[in-house]
Amino acid sequence: MKSLFLSLPIIALSAGLASAEMRAQIGAPWNGKTVPAGQQCTLHGGKGKTPPFQVTGIPDGTVMLVVEYNDKSFRPLSTKGGHGTLGYPVKGSSGSYPAVPGLTAKLPGGVRVIKKARSTGEYASAGYLPPCSGGKGNQYQAEIKAINAKGKVLAKTKMDLGRY
Repeated sequence: MKSLFLSLPIIALSAGLASAEMRAQIGAPWNGKTVPAGQQCTLHGGKGKTPPFQVTGIPDGTVMLVVEYNDKSFRPLSTKGGHGTLGYPVKGSSGSYPAVPGLTAKLPGGVRVIKKARSTGEYASAGYLPPCSGGKGNQYQAEIKAINAKGKVLAKTKMDLGRY
């Protein structure tokens, strides 16, 4: 009986932590299902920007959201920011983050390139590489990490960008 009693506080604590979970929501014109017209790379006639997004449940101590953009359908660029990794400054436990231009390292609002896209040749980018699969239906996704001043990951979440 004593062991059952000891497990109850752990269950209650776990439930409390789940309710404070960091969440991200993509903003218009992105819908998470289809990459909007014009948001693809210049090689396919677009002038793509990152999607705008909102994040809630950002943990205390977070100074930056590090966002890794990936093409989940193309193995070489499917993880760890294959389409670029950007850092967005954080103030508070929630925020709205604007779209920023692709293919450049010059970004507004304190956003900075952490790692440029791993693409090469005519697909090379100094920062974020917008979706560039040529309309083959590839699935794009962003992984968002809350980072403290020491570089420790405090929380993670994912956001589907859509197919192109």
